[in-house]
Amino acid sequence: MELVFGPVPSRRLGRSLGINNIPPPKKCSYSCIYCQLGRTWELTIERRRFHDSRSIADAVGSRISEIGGQIDYITFVPDGEPTLDRLLGEEVKLIREVSDKPLAILTNSSLIFRSDVRADLLDFDLVSIKMDALSEGVWRRVNRPHPSLSLAEILEGLKIFARDFSGRLIVETMLIDGVNTFSGELESIANFLREIEPDKAYLAIPTRPPAEGWVKPAAEEKLVEAYEVFKEVLGAGRVELLTGYEGSGFQLGRDPVKDLLAITSIHPIRVDYAIQILSRRGERAEEVIGRLIDKGELKLAEYRGRKFLIRGFRE
Repeated sequence: MELVFGPVPSRRLGRSLGINNIPPPKKCSYSCIYCQLGRTWELTIERRRFHDSRSIADAVGSRISEIGGQIDYITFVPDGEPTLDRLLGEEVKLIREVSDKPLAILTNSSLIFRSDVRADLLDFDLVSIKMDALSEGVWRRVNRPHPSLSLAEILEGLKIFARDFSGRLIVETMLIDGVNTFSGELESIANFLREIEPDKAYLAIPTRPPAEGWVKPAAEEKLVEAYEVFKEVLGAGRVELLTGYEGSGFQLGRDPVKDLLAITSIHPIRVDYAIQILSRRGERAEEVIGRLIDKGELKLAEYRGRKFLIRGFRE
């Protein structure tokens, strides 16, 4: 198993050099229904040693020398839950001796109720946490946690961590059709996120084969609703979609059609706004939008009486 891989491109992290600090088979505190790695082989909350800390730091240093240091983040993103590694804090300190690149970690946040886990996470520059549900039943259905875990304890741990953390905190919510896409659940998640004030909240859908074959991505209408609910609570600049299309931002370039698709993969856009943007570029806006809808590249969705365009992702 390679301890270090990449760098790989990421809209959230730029060019990210990955660290796989949890050896296979998959070890995690969750067995999420949508996980691209399949069901969890070893469901555990026990923190233990998996690798020698120095070997991880040496592997990072060697890889950076090979690639010439052209990376934006060094990221702990293993085949499992990275905070199960009890040497995580020591590894961070040793990596900082061989590189000045910012350190990130992608965690399901299930162990953040523990003070030792919070202490390790405080040493990172960026922490990405998972927040798929706020109600007990939905949480257990989506994330299928270790039976000893408590959602209430996790939420309290997140509040404490967010209060103490001085780095960049981002959140990802995976939206599963008919499971966690009900209006009340979306509002509850958004209201909790307002308490911890993340720098960015990402709304995602499964883009690779999930652990359970019945899992389907949220419908376009629900993605628009989730975006609007989160935007109203957190502000538009702090909410983005992750639907599998790596796009740019709102600035249109030489190809306005391509850029419109990029925009709608990140933010649903009102139809009237899209028409204004395309018309200013000399495009026959209604024709362009109609053609993209017919091809399935854009989808129409309605929320609160307004029509939105969102990037098509269903086959």
